[in-house]
Amino acid sequence: MADPSPQSPSFIPSPPPLLLHSPPPPQVETSELPPPPPSSSAFPFPKGLTRPKLRVTSEFDSDSLVFFHKVSCKLFDNLGKLKVSFQNNAQRQVSQPQVSFISKYLSVLYDLEEQNTFLRSTVDIGPRLQLRALHNVKAQEGEVAMEANLGEPGYSLELSSPVPVAGFPRATLKFPLGEVSVQEKEEEEEEEGKNRTLSVDGIIKQRVLNGLCTAQYSDEELRLRYAYKDDDVTFIPSISLPSNALSFDFKRRFSPLDKLSYTYNFDSNMWSAVYKRKYGKDYKFKAGYDSEIRLGWASLWVGDEAGKVKASPLKMKVQFMLQVPQDDIKSSTLMFRVKKRWDI
Repeated sequence: MADPSPQSPSFIPSPPPLLLHSPPPPQVETSELPPPPPSSSAFPFPKGLTRPKLRVTSEFDSDSLVFFHKVSCKLFDNLGKLKVSFQNNAQRQVSQPQVSFISKYLSVLYDLEEQNTFLRSTVDIGPRLQLRALHNVKAQEGEVAMEANLGEPGYSLELSSPVPVAGFPRATLKFPLGEVSVQEKEEEEEEEGKNRTLSVDGIIKQRVLNGLCTAQYSDEELRLRYAYKDDDVTFIPSISLPSNALSFDFKRRFSPLDKLSYTYNFDSNMWSAVYKRKYGKDYKFKAGYDSEIRLGWASLWVGDEAGKVKASPLKMKVQFMLQVPQDDIKSSTLMFRVKKRWDI
């Protein structure tokens, strides 16, 4: 049977009749429209909660040839954070695996190798009283501390004691100029055996002229330190008594981008110097020398050295360091360290 010809009149559809007045389209109420279908997802998430974002951070140090990995995510609408960290070497051997849960009032860290759990808790008991506790489950020891706000701004009293309890608790009085602590220590004597005595530690800070004067007393040693600082120069002399160990730090800022630091110890005649130069926000060059270990070095940072990886370009920081021993220049070493973060 032959194919019908397209010009055949039997295959031409007749046009619809013309209407002089077409009726208006029917109006549909918005309330009668069916709701839009829910978005299809392979993993539906409870309504009202946001899907947690994974944060993966990896760091490599060429000196130790060890990778450090950390995976974290926030849970329960940012009420807590779950973190997993571990290390692996060039042979892909995993070491120091740890799992931790961190929240405002309770933190739990579990060490898989030691099979040990560390607990930390902070609870506010009223507007002026705070309770803190640390506990090592495997060693069955920890610490309990209670801090009370005395009402005046900057004044508080803290009582802390190890667990299990041994002697009187440690008392620390904090005030705007510093703090003073009194605790009971156990000392061993040859004739009488163990003897418990009271020990006093403290630190006081006071502004004098254009600098900050600090007096710190600990373990029967007094350290006096004065820090003078202006826009261009920083000078910090310090002395320890009764050892009479004297040292000073000197820093000179030539511009907002470069600075020189120098440290000298009079008792050992050891000194060190560091020169820093910034190139924009994300590049820093540093070079220095340490006479104690007789080593010169130079390093280049790509990414903010003191900042977080999130603020660095591509969320990555890289450091290259060249170490040159003074006694054996041929054994110079070039090392690098890389830290990278991924947000999933």
